[in-house]
Amino acid sequence: MHPSNLQYLPLSPPFFLILIVLLAVAIAWVQIRAMEYAYARMGIPLKYFFFLLISSLLGSYINIPVANLPNEQIVSGQIVNYYGMQYVIPEVVNWPGTVIAVNIGGAVIPLLVSLYLVTKFRIYLPAFLAVIVVALACHQLAHPVRGLGIAEPAFVPALVTAFTAIVISRKYAAPIAYIAGSMGTLIGADLLNLDRVRGLGAPVASIGGAGTFDGIFITGIIAVLLAGLFTPRRTSISPKAGAGTK
Repeated sequence: MHPSNLQYLPLSPPFFLILIVLLAVAIAWVQIRAMEYAYARMGIPLKYFFFLLISSLLGSYINIPVANLPNEQIVSGQIVNYYGMQYVIPEVVNWPGTVIAVNIGGAVIPLLVSLYLVTKFRIYLPAFLAVIVVALACHQLAHPVRGLGIAEPAFVPALVTAFTAIVISRKYAAPIAYIAGSMGTLIGADLLNLDRVRGLGAPVASIGGAGTFDGIFITGIIAVLLAGLFTPRRTSISPKAGAGTK
């Protein structure tokens, strides 16, 4: 097994470009609403949050192997179409079986950001409830896909996440959406379906990677939109007033 085979874009280039466009639209939305002062609703300064989203996008290329399922007949070098999205199956030679890996952009970064948000706002119970709801929904939506591993429709979990976050707490809808969308997807779609990976012939079953990364990333965009939706627009604001906005 060559380490370079573990590093690949989870989506085909055209669909990866779609995520970049969505990020650009979200940035434009925020700038148009002039809500930098109020982005404390997300819990992270605007410029740093978008940096984290960009890091997630770039980090989706990197997988860290954690386990191996030997004696698997591997599917190699294909593009899998699933619910309108195209997922990349890396081309491998002399592969030892299905490698279980953790994706940096789709698992590690969202986990760290979620831990930060839940402790910053002390929204332990609301976040816990939201994660459970989204995890259950993602578990129902997730399906094993030959050669890919576990996949789910990209936009449906994001919509479930947005609705759940709004119902649980409008005040903290943005951070709850990010936490529930990322952690709920990881738990419901990936972790609770690891037992279904064997026999699918996937060279790499990436937790937070191909099959679920697009959904996790889109929930980050949803969190941005919720922050804008539930932040009152103001034409100007003093530093003192801005510092107290929550």
